[in-house]
Amino acid sequence: MLSRRTLLAAALLLGASPALAQSPAPTAKLPVVASFSILGDFVKNVGGDRISLATIVGPNSDTHVYQPTPNDAKKLAAAKVIFVNGLGFEGWMDRLVKASGTKATVVVATKGITPRERSKDEPQEDEAPKGKKDAHAGHDHGPIDPHAWQSVANAKIYVANIRDGLIAADPAGKDVYTANAAAYTAKLDQLETEVKAAIAAIPEQNRRIITSHDAFGYFGDAYGLKLLAPEGVSTESEASAKDVGKIIRQIKTQKIPAVFLENVTNPRLVDRIAKESGAIVGGTLYSDALSDDKGPATSYIDMERYNIRQLAGALTK
Repeated sequence: MLSRRTLLAAALLLGASPALAQSPAPTAKLPVVASFSILGDFVKNVGGDRISLATIVGPNSDTHVYQPTPNDAKKLAAAKVIFVNGLGFEGWMDRLVKASGTKATVVVATKGITPRERSKDEPQEDEAPKGKKDAHAGHDHGPIDPHAWQSVANAKIYVANIRDGLIAADPAGKDVYTANAAAYTAKLDQLETEVKAAIAAIPEQNRRIITSHDAFGYFGDAYGLKLLAPEGVSTESEASAKDVGKIIRQIKTQKIPAVFLENVTNPRLVDRIAKESGAIVGGTLYSDALSDDKGPATSYIDMERYNIRQLAGALTK
């Protein structure tokens, strides 16, 4: 015969079981892929907890010269949405998508952005030094500058395209994606105000710098900063002696105050230019990739704030 205590325990368990049965199963997160770290940060801010994000090219890595791996193909095969920059930035992506056999939708985050065309004075990335063939010349981006995220106004277009891509893949999450995108866009509005104010505080005659490759054209066009680069838009190319000599003469003639390294390029070229021209090395700028967790640019907003502090610190002296 069952004791009163045993019967009471059984009653409690039976009373609890309907509630346990009615608990909804966890909703599976939407698997998405972003081609590189900056784009991945945009996607993370819009997707929030509803997505599972994988990024192909990680922090402090150069997308221009990246060599995809079999594991990258697996990431694409498992994805429902793949976000790419476009404008020729990821020269290897079409081949990777094809090799992976993925059925995912590919969303071009720069859709609707007016591409910046390089001027005739900018070195072409397939112009390797005489007598030396560029091993990556087949990845030439042509006349279009793909670094559109360097304008904060363009970053807002990235966010809108990401929002729409996620909603198309996951209509049930529309309200979440819309709210996340709106909140992040408000942060970008504040960021753009900060960038404009920082540039305005730099003496106009000092708003000229040298960078180790031409990744800041959209930034310069948007905020009134003149940038020169001894390499082309891609880090794949090497500056010729003629290009380097031209840059050194420009620094001396125009009294350009500073040259800057980038986190994805070799510092030797900038060090040489600084030594021969007399300009100071203003620091390191983050261009094509975020920093790792120990660095100062773990997000797009942190990256832009860090860059503008570096610029302002060197150009207001």
